[in-house]
Amino acid sequence: MNLNQLHYFSRLAETQHYTKAAEELDISQPSLSHAISSLEKELGTRLFEKQGRNVVLTKYGAIFQEYVDESLKVLETGVKKVRSLTGQTEGLVELAYIYTLGSEFVPRIVSDFIRTHEELKVRFHFTVGNTSEVIQGIKEERFDIGFCSMAERESGIQFTPVGMENLVVVVPKGHPLSYEKAVDLEQAAAYPQIFYTSNSGLRPVVDRMFEQVKVRPQIAYEIEEDGSMAGLVAQNFGIAVMPEIPVLKQLEVDVVPLRNQHQKRYVYMACGKDKYQPPLVSKFADYVKRRGF
Repeated sequence: MNLNQLHYFSRLAETQHYTKAAEELDISQPSLSHAISSLEKELGTRLFEKQGRNVVLTKYGAIFQEYVDESLKVLETGVKKVRSLTGQTEGLVELAYIYTLGSEFVPRIVSDFIRTHEELKVRFHFTVGNTSEVIQGIKEERFDIGFCSMAERESGIQFTPVGMENLVVVVPKGHPLSYEKAVDLEQAAAYPQIFYTSNSGLRPVVDRMFEQVKVRPQIAYEIEEDGSMAGLVAQNFGIAVMPEIPVLKQLEVDVVPLRNQHQKRYVYMACGKDKYQPPLVSKFADYVKRRGF
């Protein structure tokens, strides 16, 4: 049984005439007769019977018609849905990104894309998570594109640098380091640290920074999300090396520039390597690459 047979059956049931149905289907009458005969043979019953020059559905043909018509309607709906999501000028982009990019980076880049592509009917669905969650979602094809940190040993993911975040030392208001114009990691290491958890894309970056200056930090607490990290700093749980995110301006913290910052904190666009991208997803990815940073 194939889709053509179901279409042929539906048309013949409607016209009740082999010649007319064949003309509407743009096939020969023998081809139509063979398709219906094969379908009846597969089902093990007659679907049509002659009534004068016409054919009418048998009792079992009428039962089968209900399911065929419903199936064809569902299939047509599915075709329209896929076309609406993956068309050249209309579609959906499933976008995931890490927490630090949610207040400025992602809203700005998406807004700029929509503004410069007014001819497109594009919708975005946003998901926020850590780098591990973003990458996993791309591998499972739940997300089309992710903005996150570079993840090691992910050969199936293509990472393209598209931005850079400034790393700073965040301390509670009135902290001894608050009065410095800039500090180095050796100075920061003298105080208890709030670190990113191991599944954060920023953890390897900060780890390497301390390794390069041959200093072992005092890790007092570990946390995944940047806003919560800043909140812990504000309540004097420790200090933190983290991106200079907008929420810092709303908290009781001081932001101190980091001196001699050799390790850069890049933001990457992540996509599945050698994976099909719908036209609008591809257009957005190309726009982000051309935009640069």
